[in-house]
Amino acid sequence: MFKNLTLFRLPDNAIPKPEALDTALDGARLRPPGPQELASFGFISPFGRNQEQLSHRIERHSLMSLGADVRLLPSQVVNQTLAERLDELESQRGRRPGGKERTRLKDEVIGELLPRAFIKSSRTDAWLDHGSGWLAVDTSSAKAAETVVYHLRQALGSFPATPAAAQASARMQLTAWLAGDALPEDFELGDECELRDPAEDGAIVRCRRQDLSAEEINEHLNAGKQVTQLGLAWDGRMAFVLDEQLTVRKLRFDDVVLEQLGDLAGEDAAAELDARFALMTAELDRLLKRLDALFQLAA
Repeated sequence: MFKNLTLFRLPDNAIPKPEALDTALDGARLRPPGPQELASFGFISPFGRNQEQLSHRIERHSLMSLGADVRLLPSQVVNQTLAERLDELESQRGRRPGGKERTRLKDEVIGELLPRAFIKSSRTDAWLDHGSGWLAVDTSSAKAAETVVYHLRQALGSFPATPAAAQASARMQLTAWLAGDALPEDFELGDECELRDPAEDGAIVRCRRQDLSAEEINEHLNAGKQVTQLGLAWDGRMAFVLDEQLTVRKLRFDDVVLEQLGDLAGEDAAAELDARFALMTAELDRLLKRLDALFQLAA
């Protein structure tokens, strides 16, 4: 079950067919980083790195995972090794190496240390709706989401996904809801928000486990601060924090939804993933349609 949704949308005429997606992912599998590579990116199976299947599909929905292997080479290790090398040369020559030679030596040190560096592995999941063209990436980081889109574009040759955006200011709408405008009847305020003074270098206030109708919140709004993140609950089925970029953060499904999974204790990993993905896409398909209607999302 995704915890975050960074949203992109594809034009109808650019949504890849499921078979084309499978072929593209197979040609862009994750490989180990080379001896002189800081990182390697590629697609892995959503069932785990030791599995061959690179996507999982239910009806028009595809689940995929971008894997990353990043070499950990702390700057202090590089600097310490470089300092030792410079000290050695200074004792031999009687003078400290200059700037150009220092740069060359640093490159040499990095080249020597890289093959021995530890590798940190990670994955970022994404869900593509082949019907509507929505791509949802399970991250709240715009950079991480763009990395997934970049590698899909590299794999497919063309993948013109653009970040979803409201036709009117989402910040103004979120601010109005917190200031007392009536929320849509299927939404309720949560207990978390972020308020920012719109002035450059203005104050930022973050509230958690807070009654958002409290007078202190109103005082910040009266002082001109605007809402950039707002905790919401929707339809008695899920809760999340929505930000001004329409990124869904801290997504949590309510028990009434999770109870539909039943007891998966006796199921294998593939059956559990299948059940969770089917439930998640059914619920989030409704949410995205609702957000689209409220904010008139454009891509």
